[in-house]
Amino acid sequence: MADNRKYYYLKLKESYFDDDSIILLESMQDGILYSYILLKLYLKSLKHDGKLQLDDHIPYNAQMIATITRQQVGTIERALQIYEKLGLVEILEDSTFYMSNIELFIGKSSTEGERKRRARNGNIKQKQLGGQMSTPILDKCPPEIEREKEIEIELEKERELEKGHHTQIYGKYQNISLTDEELERLKQELPSLYQKYIEKLSEYMASTGKTYNSHIATIRKWAKEDMEKNANIKNAPRTYEYDENKSL
Repeated sequence: MADNRKYYYLKLKESYFDDDSIILLESMQDGILYSYILLKLYLKSLKHDGKLQLDDHIPYNAQMIATITRQQVGTIERALQIYEKLGLVEILEDSTFYMSNIELFIGKSSTEGERKRRARNGNIKQKQLGGQMSTPILDKCPPEIEREKEIEIELEKERELEKGHHTQIYGKYQNISLTDEELERLKQELPSLYQKYIEKLSEYMASTGKTYNSHIATIRKWAKEDMEKNANIKNAPRTYEYDENKSL
């Protein structure tokens, strides 16, 4: 039985990275990272026609986008602000993020159609002319297939760069973002206290609604302040009062 389930893929023209908005984006500080995140968001939005949604009813917020892209929430918030200014992202009335111009990039196909296309492009075909077999001819891959391969190679390079920087979510309220590297650093610097500070920051952010660009920097700052406070108390000069009634 033919499998006609739909799936979606990203189609980019050869000139995609020559677009003015992409050039401006990549020229910024951390612009290459923002460009990489943008590609991820395009991919995440394909099934919902450009809307960043978990399903038909739940739109992604900045924290959720940070989780699915494995980035710091502060990085995502800055990226979304930049995308909006460059016209790459729009915010709809219901606060849903919409990827502008997504209709230019969406490709749709089916598993059966893809199977046939692979067979057409991957097999050696022979044409029979007047009873004679011509020289075997290889079908050429369509330009969009070649571009898909290039994009996959570029993304693979980015994934290699990301190794060692994989972000995990921690805390009771699942709102603390730390890379594997950052967590190991906290374990070394605060071996018996790092979990306490993670939970403290998680609860504080959940109760106040505050966000931080770097969760590890906030935890280290709090720990340093606590250590300095304890050191000041320990080193404070002691005062003694003379009570002649209690003297020997």
